[in-house]
Amino acid sequence: MARRRDKLLGCRAAVYLPTHSMNHFRYSLKNFRLLLLLLLVQAPAWAQSKTTVDLQQLDAYYQQALQDWGVPGMAIAIVRNDSVVFAKGYGVLNNETGGKVDANTLFGIASNSKAYTAAALATLVDAGKISWTDKVRQYVPYLQLYDPFVTENLTIEDLLCHRVGFKTFSGDLLWYNTTYSREEIIRRMRYLKPAYGFRDGYGYSNLMFITAGEVIENVTGKTWENYIKETFLQPLGMDRTYTSVNDLKGVRNVASPHGFNADGKPYATTLTAWDSWNPAAGIFTSVSQQAQWMRLQLNRGTYKGKEIFSEAASRDMWTVHNPFAVSQQAEAETPSTHFTGAGLGWFLSDYEGRKLIYHGGGHEGMNSRTVLVPEENLGIVILTNSMSSIMAPLGNYTVDQFLGMANGRDWSRFKLDAAAKAKQEAEAGKAKEKRRRKSSPTMNLKAYTGTYRSQLYGDATVSLKNGTLELQLLPAPTLSGTLGHWEHDIFTLDWKNDYALLHPTKVRFLIGEDGAIAEMRLDSDNPDFHFDELRFVKAK
Repeated sequence: MARRRDKLLGCRAAVYLPTHSMNHFRYSLKNFRLLLLLLLVQAPAWAQSKTTVDLQQLDAYYQQALQDWGVPGMAIAIVRNDSVVFAKGYGVLNNETGGKVDANTLFGIASNSKAYTAAALATLVDAGKISWTDKVRQYVPYLQLYDPFVTENLTIEDLLCHRVGFKTFSGDLLWYNTTYSREEIIRRMRYLKPAYGFRDGYGYSNLMFITAGEVIENVTGKTWENYIKETFLQPLGMDRTYTSVNDLKGVRNVASPHGFNADGKPYATTLTAWDSWNPAAGIFTSVSQQAQWMRLQLNRGTYKGKEIFSEAASRDMWTVHNPFAVSQQAEAETPSTHFTGAGLGWFLSDYEGRKLIYHGGGHEGMNSRTVLVPEENLGIVILTNSMSSIMAPLGNYTVDQFLGMANGRDWSRFKLDAAAKAKQEAEAGKAKEKRRRKSSPTMNLKAYTGTYRSQLYGDATVSLKNGTLELQLLPAPTLSGTLGHWEHDIFTLDWKNDYALLHPTKVRFLIGEDGAIAEMRLDSDNPDFHFDELRFVKAK
């Protein structure tokens, strides 16, 4: 037995083990094997946590990427082991007027705000005021969806993991530049059609997070904005973080959003206040401030020794509640990723044996990304004043460096090349749209005028001014434009305001059985808004 133990432990000298100690030895051997197994399993993670990252090299990589992607400005912060180890700005606030971006520059983080809304609900769960599985109608009685069963059984969990049944971005025109309150938006959701069965698929929904904001307000008696300030921003010292565009008046060091012109070059535009969407995407902050939020998240709800939400709530938010398939493209790009899905206010996947917690944000003219790697005590936030996709590759590259992947991919170049190839293929496969033949409107222009009504959206008017047709969406005072004839009863819409999220749009008039104009449709190849949901019928 001594020789057997000698061989197992790799000892040089034999050890004598008395017979009466055999039972104790078996117990010790069992414990030793368990310890050895734990060492073998955990050693790689420990080794990675000691990886020394060349921050100067990372800095140079970020600067080069800024130039390669043609992004006006961005800022990046990295949290490691509860410390901010990197925070820096790059480029300009505005590509026309200049101004230097730094670590304290404010950007719209858009849908990265969803994690705040989920965490706010988590504090109410901790306080026993709600539970994740409570029915939403208990707190938002004016909620009504496409089906009575769904209306009555929709839970708070359902709101936060995109499984209600809508297609991605369904109904977003209800908040975009409209004057509708959150309550009015929720009341109008009953006219939205589902794309799949309840809890039977994935469709990213800003409207469900707007509804979640109403749960917070109706439970606490405080606005979503005030509850976020009191619960998170003040305890975390985030005194330069704002919950509305309207709060930015007079504030300095704010990045300007940028859209893309016809040549694909960024141009500066202005921020618009959409307060109804704030629980889904309304927060403005800097990377220095968002770093404090990442510290709270990585510490499972505790900040500087004070618990703000519980570890149990953190685990709930960081658990997949709505799994979806890893795409073929994603599998080819990252073979180490085996699962992905939506948590509560976050997305989750695995990468190189680690769990990733992440979310992106797309404001009009600003894109962003937050990535957490809990096993490495690592958090990364990237904020930009561009609508490019630079954030994801920079996040990927940074994670690779902290995992010690010496031969990791040049993610910036990889994604740039992929984007260039996709653009080339799209242009080759898309012939320039041409009129089939010269034509005139089938009716005199006066016949197209009038009020058009959408159950979902509200009214739109078409009027004739100085020989030109003009369209106005009444719920959104700034969404209007002139109509130029294209062919038959189809007109091109020249939007009055050059918003970065608006794409070329056509207005199509439909003739009824009586030979008069009966309906109007807006057709736009827009990835952010479903204009086809607005079925306008001419009011009699």
